[in-house]
Amino acid sequence: MTGSDGLEALLAELRACRICRDAPSRGPPLPHEPRPVIQASATARLCIAGQAPGTRVHASGQPFTDPSGVRLRGWLGLDEGRFYDAAKVAIVPMGHCFPGLDAKGGDRPPRAECAPAWRARVFAGLPAVELVLAIGRYAQLWHLREAAAGTLSETVADWRAIWARPDRPRILPLPHPSWRNNAWLRRHPWFEAELVPVLRREVARLVD
Repeated sequence: MTGSDGLEALLAELRACRICRDAPSRGPPLPHEPRPVIQASATARLCIAGQAPGTRVHASGQPFTDPSGVRLRGWLGLDEGRFYDAAKVAIVPMGHCFPGLDAKGGDRPPRAECAPAWRARVFAGLPAVELVLAIGRYAQLWHLREAAAGTLSETVADWRAIWARPDRPRILPLPHPSWRNNAWLRRHPWFEAELVPVLRREVARLVD
């Protein structure tokens, strides 16, 4: 794949993907019509690596159109205009389609088929990315590999050592901005006091 034309062709192919419904690699097929969600451009310098769309994003077809997006944009210091500017910000979830709800009403994990099929190909089309925000455990395990600690909390707490790694693009691990993590944020006040200011500074440098 070369240049923006190659990426656009790949994005069209991804948006037409139905493997989780038609050829599942693990477990039952997706019980509803897939609607892959992604935002990407060959010029984007920031990449938000999230989990998978929820019900509201599945309905809108646009990433983070829910309360999680409001909190995430607050962490980043971005308004909607800059956040949804694909030329500057790529949003590449681990699973591109809403995976459905579990028995307790929470979102299921990202589909197992998705990342192996698409992730390496998408990132090959994002040559300008300088910073990946690894949001949640699945994204952290994929992007950090052996550098991920035993739990999400331990991995995020280790953010300074991760930030200091010579890897390019650089990676910052974040918790998911869901309201379900309100208790986690209260227990870890250092996240918003120490990590978020560094995050905002880097995002401003890359996006503004």
